[in-house]
Amino acid sequence: MNRPEPVIDFEREVTAAHERISPWIVRTPLVELRTPGDARVHAKLENLQHTGSFKLRGALNKLLLAQDAGGLGGVVAASTGNHGAAVAWAARELGVAALVFAPHGASAAKLEVVRALGAEVRFEGNDCVEAERAARAHAREREETYVSPYNDPDVIAGQGTIGRELTDKLAAPDAVFVSVGGGGLAAGLAGWLAARSPTTAVHGISPRRSPALHAALAAGRIVDVACETTLSDATAGGLEEGALTFGLCRDLLADSTLVGEDEIAAAMRLAGRELGRPVEGAAGAALAGLLRDEERYAGRDVVVVICGGNIAPTTWRRVTG
Repeated sequence: MNRPEPVIDFEREVTAAHERISPWIVRTPLVELRTPGDARVHAKLENLQHTGSFKLRGALNKLLLAQDAGGLGGVVAASTGNHGAAVAWAARELGVAALVFAPHGASAAKLEVVRALGAEVRFEGNDCVEAERAARAHAREREETYVSPYNDPDVIAGQGTIGRELTDKLAAPDAVFVSVGGGGLAAGLAGWLAARSPTTAVHGISPRRSPALHAALAAGRIVDVACETTLSDATAGGLEEGALTFGLCRDLLADSTLVGEDEIAAAMRLAGRELGRPVEGAAGAALAGLLRDEERYAGRDVVVVICGGNIAPTTWRRVTG
């Protein structure tokens, strides 16, 4: 698979991030997952990470680097839940205050977790892009540390440590399926694999109801896209102008696929049954992408990133009932 040279030295930066954050994070397991087809499916269980999602990796890498560079002061982020919880957890551990901007309508259950971890939550705008804009402005005015949910090379490198752990266990998987929101996880993972396992195809999966990065890749530029409510709420929202992840995902992903709500729900039920615990919609989206295309990988090693397990009990009952 021929790929352009990435704008980040992923082998160097992900290795450094791995060493930096290892004392703080859970080295999550890679387990077999039974599916209807004949692929050898392995699930990377980031739902077992502190705060219940992969987001802690990027947040910690960013904040530890900022601390090493001369101190943090206050910490500011924008999030609909998982990223905010990760930033709040990392800020609490490092002894600094955190402020998280969220769009109106973000998951109340997820934002309660952010508050419980010690961060202040402030509502701004009606979508993720507006909340991100407000958070950046606030951090810039007060000279505080802004932690982007995806549009930052340090955050991307932190998310790429999932790939480092993956190849320690499975050196050259045939394919990896990963959900896509802003693209930080997909870019970090695909960047590491391009360096260490270039034959691995990384498939980016987005919910049909919130296809911001998918639409950008199709158009060849970042475009405005209507985003509706989706079970994959962790990947919902727009893409800020100039996002680094657009070019990285364009160059590094094998393809980008949309999945529907029924597919996501079915995949969530399968994962919950096989893993013995709930998974969030974004994890269901990644698995749904595999289930749609599993025959292609019969007899081959495939990884699905179970990116998180944070889901409101009422939503889980609705999906599984």
